[in-house]
Amino acid sequence: MTKYKDKYRIESTRIQTWDYRNAGYYFVTILTKDRKHYFGDVVDGKLIINSFAEIVIEEWLTTSIIRNNIELDEYVLMPNHFHAIIINRFQEYLDSNVEIASTLQSNSLGAIIGQFKSIATKKIRKAGLAEFSWQPGFYEHIIRNEQALENIRKYIRQNPIKWEIDEYYK
Repeated sequence: MTKYKDKYRIESTRIQTWDYRNAGYYFVTILTKDRKHYFGDVVDGKLIINSFAEIVIEEWLTTSIIRNNIELDEYVLMPNHFHAIIINRFQEYLDSNVEIASTLQSNSLGAIIGQFKSIATKKIRKAGLAEFSWQPGFYEHIIRNEQALENIRKYIRQNPIKWEIDEYYK
């Protein structure tokens, strides 16, 4: 941890030499602030969602609609966190749309997740949960091969079944 403006902050887990606009498969985990349960309860291995969970799911699905370079893969919303695989085809998109390359420079993984979190937060607060917040930042992992992709997909699918032994369960 380092100090910034007299406060301790956790160093980024991002790979400093990697451009997160690069095409690739990314596994992301986003936590609610203090791991509070806002999105429903897991019953018999399935999340019984509430209206706040519906907002998060709707915003996640909108991510690929508003961005031509993004595809969504497996995802799961849990009471206090969200796991997803996001496929960024940004570089491929730039290669085929050179004339607009200069307008898309901010389309990194961090920008995409930041916008998702921001819009979901605003809508959840407007829906009546004024204290809602996400944990700052998010966890990401670059998926490097097909076997890793399949393992992460399996992990995501099994997350509700294993909720009581999940590291985020409390």
